[in-house]
Amino acid sequence: MSQTAASRDIGFLKKQANIVRIDILKMLAEAGSGHTGGSLSAADIVTALYFYKMRHNPKDPAWKDRDRFILSKGHAAPLLYAVLAISGYFDKSLLMTLRKIGSPLQGHPCSKLLPGVEVSTGSLGQGLSVANGIAIGLNMSGINSRVYCMLGDGETQEGQVWEAAMTASHYRLDNLCAIIDNNGLQIDGPCCDVMGLEPIVKKWEAFGWHVIDIDGHDMKSILNALDEAEKVKGKPTMIVARTVKGKGVSFFEGKVKYHGLAPTQEELERALMELEDIDNG
Repeated sequence: MSQTAASRDIGFLKKQANIVRIDILKMLAEAGSGHTGGSLSAADIVTALYFYKMRHNPKDPAWKDRDRFILSKGHAAPLLYAVLAISGYFDKSLLMTLRKIGSPLQGHPCSKLLPGVEVSTGSLGQGLSVANGIAIGLNMSGINSRVYCMLGDGETQEGQVWEAAMTASHYRLDNLCAIIDNNGLQIDGPCCDVMGLEPIVKKWEAFGWHVIDIDGHDMKSILNALDEAEKVKGKPTMIVARTVKGKGVSFFEGKVKYHGLAPTQEELERALMELEDIDNG
């Protein structure tokens, strides 16, 4: 059997995303290293994928009819680990072993170590190419499953991403939906200063994609975009999700230094107070 949320329950999904953020921060603080900002910014989207849209089965991770998720921005591994644990792919206690020697939860996802990880990622710019290959393979095999690929906005400065963009359009991969976590910041600073991305929507449209531009923290907009993408025929879909780096914790939001900085114990306690207030509100 596949696992999805029972309905478009916005309240349920928001609570799940909040739990995901709490688990992300706890494991990062325990590890003392890792990527906070980009894990938090994409939490609402990945929560919607796993608990609403995607067909997947934690009891049978290799189920051939599952939908596939490729985390091209592999440094946001804490987000993927949190969602997989909550979904039931492994016991949540394992989250506290993040980045420790011998743990299957390393700084970037490894498909050989952890159930539910489709592809080992972390070398930026490659995930969309991998997603293309999986989407083509599914079509050739007659399997009616979808492929979802999340990219970072800074990652789309890589030339390989645009080769993959052309490929997906050329092969009319309408079983492929990519998502850009467009939080505006990368490790070296604002994306617009490092290598400007705008007009991002027009660029993807020019490459032959159906593009949906949304608030990446508005759960209803996320669900509507995922539903719309599933109905598109003859071309791939790109969801440009406008997000906030470090979303959910006021003193992390919009701060580039938390791209690759784990919270201290004091910061963790302050952050949990904010997130638990949201959960109880």
